[in-house]
Amino acid sequence: MNKNVLLTDVAEWPQQAFASFVQTDDNIRVRIGSWVGDDVNNGTILILPGRTGYIERYGRIVKEFRKRGFASVAIDWRGHGLSDRLTENQQVCHVDRFEHYQSDLAAMMEEARKRNMPKPWYLVGNSLGATIGLRAISNGLNINACAFVSPMWGINMSKSLRLLAWSLTWAYVKIGKGHVFTPSFDEKNYVVNTQFGNNTLTSDKGFYKYWSNQLQKHPELQLGGPSTGWLYEGLKECKDLSQLSSPDIPCIAFYGSADNDIDTKSIINRMNSWQRGKIQRIEGGKHDLLSEVNHIQYNVISNICTFLNDYK
Repeated sequence: MNKNVLLTDVAEWPQQAFASFVQTDDNIRVRIGSWVGDDVNNGTILILPGRTGYIERYGRIVKEFRKRGFASVAIDWRGHGLSDRLTENQQVCHVDRFEHYQSDLAAMMEEARKRNMPKPWYLVGNSLGATIGLRAISNGLNINACAFVSPMWGINMSKSLRLLAWSLTWAYVKIGKGHVFTPSFDEKNYVVNTQFGNNTLTSDKGFYKYWSNQLQKHPELQLGGPSTGWLYEGLKECKDLSQLSSPDIPCIAFYGSADNDIDTKSIINRMNSWQRGKIQRIEGGKHDLLSEVNHIQYNVISNICTFLNDYK
């Protein structure tokens, strides 16, 4: 496959799309997609995907942002999509340090600058993307405002399982096994191997079929479960972020009442202390609110765009 193109046959995004492969400061090649147009008058949204996400998955969402006058930039994180995979078994979702995702985001920002993406710039972080985004903003990322959707600021686990996860993943990393699957996970991609009726991501059958078609037609986009190193780093990053003060930047966050993948208490606690922040609970929403049934998706995307437009 020609890795210098976007997979437009399965994406359903607007025209005037561009793909770039760029090197991070630690020599990882990441893929970046960007979309502009003559009808863009509200700036650019930087889309930070969730775990196992990839650029094409956000094609329909890019289209919705474009309808509302926004250009978009999205990224395949290292180990995801068509970016460099980091382990011999390329289905392992792995990262050595969560801070390495900041190098990916820095490369994304530089590419947006090179392409002269229209200002102002905003950030929309989905799940894992919100973890990466909150760290970046706390480190001084220069954007006008942000929105976080189902932010992974805590992983949903029982107290006993959390203690086990901490000790087990720490031990695996210490003995040099941080790159292997976390016990109970394997190389099977969740969407490809989970029936729609059993999925925790969306209540919309059309979106689920959209993802499944992408992954079956382009299996190179597939990614399996997390490594022990990824989970250890994720637990550590969530704990570290919980100790930080909320940044002085406008923010809106959304979580679904039916989301069982993340710790919603961590979202509520964070946003209650965010002086310039707002929070919305979406009734009936599962984890991927940007790809939920029509009325939920419309509500979330419209509220994001209305909020961001207040901070031009």
